[in-house]
Amino acid sequence: MLAADNDLTPVQWERVRSAWGGCAYCGATDTPLQRDCVQPISVGGRYTVGNVVPACRSCNTSKCNSEVTMWMRRKKLDERLFLERLSVIARTLADPAPDPTVAEPAITEPDVSDIDTEGCVSGTT
Repeated sequence: MLAADNDLTPVQWERVRSAWGGCAYCGATDTPLQRDCVQPISVGGRYTVGNVVPACRSCNTSKCNSEVTMWMRRKKLDERLFLERLSVIARTLADPAPDPTVAEPAITEPDVSDIDTEGCVSGTT
């Protein structure tokens, strides 16, 4: 039976905490961190890699069931930076670890003869 998409394993939680390096909201690093659902459980959020962030007790208590961007605006926190980091971290952690037995495809530079007068690589417009 497959695990529910509501299950954050201890290993995943540790990876999330490590990726953020502190409270996802205020950046505090010298305090214990709690799991906080960016989209609260009360409005359909789940305990998943893409929705759980580490939060200090102060931020977690203050945010409670608030919508994250409105709460961050009230607290005068950098919501844009938070949302950008959340997106990058969630995508990074959602990707499975590369298999060391599988060779990565080589990345090659386009041949300069394939560049037309407008600076586009042929066949990519």
